[in-house]
Amino acid sequence: MALKASLQLRVGTQLTMTPQLQQAIALLQLSTLDLRQEIQQALESNPMLELEEEFGEMAVSEATEETWSSEIPEQLTTDSEWSDTYQDLAPSGGSGEGPDFERQAAGQSLQGHLAWQLAMTDLDARQRLIAESLIDAVNADGYLAQSLEELRDGLRDQGLEGLKTREVEQVLMRLQQFEPTGIFARDLHECLILQLASLPDDTPLLPQARRLVRQFLEALAGNDRRLLKRRLGLEDDALDAVIQLIRHLDPRPGSAYADSRSDHVIPDLVVRQTPEGWQVELNPEAMPRLRIQPDYAALIRRADKSQDNQFLKDHLQEARWLLKSLSSRNDTLLRVGREIMVRQIDFLEQGEEAMKPLILADIAQTVEMHESTISRVTTQKFIHTPRGMFELKYFFSSQVGGGGGGDAHSSTAIRARIRKLIQEEPPRKPLSDSKLVMLLAEDGIEVARRTVAKYREGMNIPSSSERKRLR
Repeated sequence: MALKASLQLRVGTQLTMTPQLQQAIALLQLSTLDLRQEIQQALESNPMLELEEEFGEMAVSEATEETWSSEIPEQLTTDSEWSDTYQDLAPSGGSGEGPDFERQAAGQSLQGHLAWQLAMTDLDARQRLIAESLIDAVNADGYLAQSLEELRDGLRDQGLEGLKTREVEQVLMRLQQFEPTGIFARDLHECLILQLASLPDDTPLLPQARRLVRQFLEALAGNDRRLLKRRLGLEDDALDAVIQLIRHLDPRPGSAYADSRSDHVIPDLVVRQTPEGWQVELNPEAMPRLRIQPDYAALIRRADKSQDNQFLKDHLQEARWLLKSLSSRNDTLLRVGREIMVRQIDFLEQGEEAMKPLILADIAQTVEMHESTISRVTTQKFIHTPRGMFELKYFFSSQVGGGGGGDAHSSTAIRARIRKLIQEEPPRKPLSDSKLVMLLAEDGIEVARRTVAKYREGMNIPSSSERKRLR
């Protein structure tokens, strides 16, 4: 059968991310400390930038508004799909052009990193609830700490009627593609298999390594080389290579992520109560303010086409884009922060027991942005409140209850209520999980005993029998 070469013309549209828009989105993702480093690097490399002596509005001098420069839109759109940006970036470890996304996980908790990836994943509402429960069930080493049957039953109690184990497993398979490789494994075998599956197919001795992990991991732990050589059909050198390949895998993929953030945190936003009500403002001390260097900018007004003048023009344009990106970042952060606090005023006035259920989609719809944008804005961004310093992601929590017409409650509020009940329990007669369910029901919070046990264990609170022994 002969194959014929042919040409086809296809008409379509494709979103092209400019370097400037890539920069704006990258700055939106950075924490305050990382952003300060970016600003310092810009100051060192761009002679057109300088620090303002006093804090004030970032502005471009009128002398720099020349007709030769390309216009910058009033609204710099940073609201787009993350994948649209990522696919246009240079690979990590390249020439340094474009943002370095490897830094985003630094200092971030494992759950936070997984939730960030979940926000970028295309799932429907039902699948997203399943995924959130799976993320909650991952322990510090990156393993799934609960069986799929337990997770299924817990989700049924939360209103997912007709949920089957197979449906939970299908979502799990999606999440097992997340980074770090090997995450969401149910045991060591699966963890190593997931990591081996991510290696190129032409990796030497890869089939033998997969078979060893599936069938003979116990023999490897016992250093039974004779059995391994016979079953795998390998000589000493080849077996050593297989063992070396397996030893390069990470048996604890979640351990690379810190469970606690750095003590040095600079709030991006400040919320305070005034006679007019609660006010959310940008923290003026969060970062230095920049401006265009006026003397250099004045030199560009010359009409010559010298190499030096072109050098200054290019750097002036880069400086103006950076200032616009920083202004856009601050505006987006302030809009999102204010909307979150509007939803969580009860928390400010009464504490975390009054926390309302809130998801990314709620804020995204109100501020007319994509959920992925809200995820970027709330990652590693902090707000100082009269009740302490919190990451913006803290104010998001899933909805529990409300399916039968009753009031819905946030998981954060329920955890706080459980913690308070246990703190006030009689020392010699601790409250069982069943009793906690009854007390919560009296407060109008309908949850299953398994859910109470899950929340209690998540707060590292021992069972009632263990608490009694400790006392």
